[in-house]
Amino acid sequence: MKIPHLKKKVELKSCHDVTWEDNYSWIHQQNILEVLKDKSKLNPEVKKYLDEENSYAEYHLKDTKTVQKKLFDEIKGRIKLDDESLPYKDHTYEYWTKTTATGNYSIKLRKKIDTGNVEEIWNGDEEKKKLSTEYFGIGDLEVSNNDKYLGYSLDIKGSEYYTIFIRDIKTKKIISKEIPETSGGITFSLDDKYIFYSKLDENHRARKIYRHEIGNLNDDDKLIFEEKSEAFTVSIGLSSDEKYYFINTSDHNTSEQYYFNVNEENPVPKLIIQREKGVLYSVSSWNDKFYNHTNKNAEDFKINISDSLEIQSWKTFIESKNEVLIGGCTFLKDWIIRSETSNALDKIFIKNISSGIEEELIVSDEKVCVPGISLTQRDRNTDNVYLGYSSPKTPSRVYLYNLSTKSKKLVKEQEIPSGHNSDDYIVERIEYKSHDGRLVPLTITRHKKTKIDGTSNLLLYGYGSYGSSMSPNFSSTRLSLIDRDIIWATAHIRGGMEKGMKWWKEGKLTNKKNTFKDYNFAAKYLIDHKYSSKGKIIGMGGSAGCLLMGAVVNQAPELFLGIIMAVPFVDSLTTNLDHSLPLTVGEFDEFGNAKDNKEHFDYIFSYAPYNNIKKMDYPHILITTSLSDNRVLFDEPAKFTAKLRDHKTDNNLLLLKTEMNAGHGGKSGRDGAIEEIAIDYAFALKISKKI
Repeated sequence: MKIPHLKKKVELKSCHDVTWEDNYSWIHQQNILEVLKDKSKLNPEVKKYLDEENSYAEYHLKDTKTVQKKLFDEIKGRIKLDDESLPYKDHTYEYWTKTTATGNYSIKLRKKIDTGNVEEIWNGDEEKKKLSTEYFGIGDLEVSNNDKYLGYSLDIKGSEYYTIFIRDIKTKKIISKEIPETSGGITFSLDDKYIFYSKLDENHRARKIYRHEIGNLNDDDKLIFEEKSEAFTVSIGLSSDEKYYFINTSDHNTSEQYYFNVNEENPVPKLIIQREKGVLYSVSSWNDKFYNHTNKNAEDFKINISDSLEIQSWKTFIESKNEVLIGGCTFLKDWIIRSETSNALDKIFIKNISSGIEEELIVSDEKVCVPGISLTQRDRNTDNVYLGYSSPKTPSRVYLYNLSTKSKKLVKEQEIPSGHNSDDYIVERIEYKSHDGRLVPLTITRHKKTKIDGTSNLLLYGYGSYGSSMSPNFSSTRLSLIDRDIIWATAHIRGGMEKGMKWWKEGKLTNKKNTFKDYNFAAKYLIDHKYSSKGKIIGMGGSAGCLLMGAVVNQAPELFLGIIMAVPFVDSLTTNLDHSLPLTVGEFDEFGNAKDNKEHFDYIFSYAPYNNIKKMDYPHILITTSLSDNRVLFDEPAKFTAKLRDHKTDNNLLLLKTEMNAGHGGKSGRDGAIEEIAIDYAFALKISKKI
């Protein structure tokens, strides 16, 4: 089949006295945000190219159709399709969700406490059918405090422009005007007169908080708060003690918070602590005290306490620890629950308020696992919580746990209908030395029958941006590769927060290359210790994880058999220079500001995947993206693919697959998500010669 070709239109770009060619720049439309909302506005020439690439990918994956179907059935077979969540007690009702074998979306149910009359208040599949839309994204689904109203937000394009709807639960009628172009979050007032929400500006940034009167059909919602900085985005939420609304405004590096009383008829948000560059904080309130989770003078966070916000006198409540990330607090009447993270492992701590005694809650005897805790009810006058965990080999288990008596009862276990034996798998947690001697955690999961002699293929997953940590949780999907003797390894590289804030700082701005080096050193460790061999490793990442994939494949292509890239952030220099794009200005503290800072420009230019493509052999590469993605524009993978075709000197596969009715998260619905995983895994099996 003919290889797709994207026309070149010679264009020279320059910045800081540096000039470079960008011959595919023309595919970026100035009205790109309109295109995300209405694909009919897409340049026909660009659409033709994307369609050709889709046909080309389809052609080269046609021999995987059978295995795709097998993988789909296999992955779906590990999911209990008819399932129900654990109940959560509100004031007079308990709420839960269920899924069905025939549906793709959840159903929300409720019944009055201590009764048996179950009521269906939301059915995602029915709602999708009403709208006759291919994509169906649910932003928020909230019930009002009086249990009368259902607030929900929908995105039917994938572009993350959410429209909010307010429905009377009993009559199922919409009772307010539709509120378009929001960030999706809904907060009901305690008196059920209003909802609070954030509105997106012309650059798809949430910078305004509005109050909408329930039942109002007019466009006269009251502006409550406006953020002036283009780099900051806003949100609003109710405090734990339900006495205040807190407005949070932040970028990735700095935050600021405001509050107002729930009883204020005309809210005037009051500043808590003025923003200070590099300082993140979040205040919560409980039992007439205020708790501040902050990194001021505490790199890995601490928690301070004050009796008042009007006359603040902060004292240390939980001290900071070196390379131990201190999490925030969850409150019950007699207990404070919090978490810590170190070496990519989480711990849960429980503090008795009256005694002041704090102890760690040991959930499992597995060394590598992810503990979790959640509330059973809205009323905080209880000792009961849901306590659970999972591990790379153990499906989720949830217990009803009494904090006072320390008794626990298993109330839900993730069922694997097709069968699963945890003893068939081996999980290892090791630390390897990176280029500068820093010890990097690495989680390895393999079948016990898989040989460690260098003959095995291995999938190495990485992310390493925004302080996002990769938790070693259970994934039933990965078993489809692991059961076929492909080892799964996750590198907890710098740029995440697996070892605290310092771990993040050492992998961003002008330290970003540590992220790439950590990953390459993970690959080399796995090769040296016979988990795999050079040319048998498959790299995998998504979004900013593809800044990683793009950089390492340019730097060390010989290490890899293949690369799988989802919604890839690969034209990072171009995006960073365009301050009109939704995310750019808010990410200056993550990647730098190339336009206004020459040091940042030079550094980004030196590793940006698109700008560093070379004439050389590349491994097999599968790139997937979505037309309506506002976070990583489809331009980026399209340009990256076209330039790779110009430069690569091998005959390996290079496939670009664009989903024309989806956004950053790919296809909507359970089956859609499984289909995309099946394609990725089929590609991995194809290049590994396992089909």
